[in-house]
Amino acid sequence: MVISDSNNSGVFSGSYLTAMAATDNTIRPSPLQGVQHQVDQRAQPTFGFTVNWSFSESIAVFAGQCFLDEDGEEHLKTAWLLREEVESVAEDWGATRVGTDTFYRSK
Repeated sequence: MVISDSNNSGVFSGSYLTAMAATDNTIRPSPLQGVQHQVDQRAQPTFGFTVNWSFSESIAVFAGQCFLDEDGEEHLKTAWLLREEVESVAEDWGATRVGTDTFYRSK
């Protein structure tokens, strides 16, 4: 995941390249849009972002918080929902997946 710095309103954008997908399609980077709760520089802000997968008929939303560990290293703890398109309401029961991820800043 590559994200821009947030603007004065906390809005950011970027791209997400997943390593996992339930598709036979070629996995490609997908656009993301999000917002960070604006707090002072020492805080550990909450945020949310949406990924519109470019290789499948699905979308994911992430909500989380940025934490600094005892060594000052950032990590983003998230919970997510992924919704895939289905053909009918009868298939709705399996169309939403739930999970968690932790992201670390690349050096």
